[in-house]
Amino acid sequence: MLGSYENFPENIHGKACFAVSLPNKRLQQTVITTLQKLNVKTCSVESITSPSIPQCAVSFEFGIAEGQDFNYVDDEEKIRMLQAVRKKAFLTMDFLCALRYHKTNEGKEKTPLRFDYYVIRLTFGEGSMEAQVFHERGPRHLEPEDLIHLIADEINQACRKKALRILGSV
Repeated sequence: MLGSYENFPENIHGKACFAVSLPNKRLQQTVITTLQKLNVKTCSVESITSPSIPQCAVSFEFGIAEGQDFNYVDDEEKIRMLQAVRKKAFLTMDFLCALRYHKTNEGKEKTPLRFDYYVIRLTFGEGSMEAQVFHERGPRHLEPEDLIHLIADEINQACRKKALRILGSV
């Protein structure tokens, strides 16, 4: 089923609840567009959290669930998902996030490091959204809460007014 991962883990490593100022369809469209834009972005780990490795950069790879698989959120998948949301908003949306780390030395050479893999579930209610994150594997250079806050910040930047206001996190 599109948007839903059949094997979402029961034990989660991070959770946050948000008050939402947008209708669910519009929020979900913004989420899809935001994650597609993050897929082409690289930033320093220092800009997200206190890094365990200095001078480390991270790039993102988000995929949206479809049954037991995940589809990389590229332009084509974004259009497909936006059309699905236009027809009917999802109750939940599940994503796989691979964080690719690399360290840059003074000669500007990039040394790849181990990846982190997270599974993310967004659950939508009336005027609310809950994010649950499971760390699948990897060195965990970014904590689940840092990933949730990064995604929420990116969504808020994509909107004219603040769409998500955090109510609490675990």
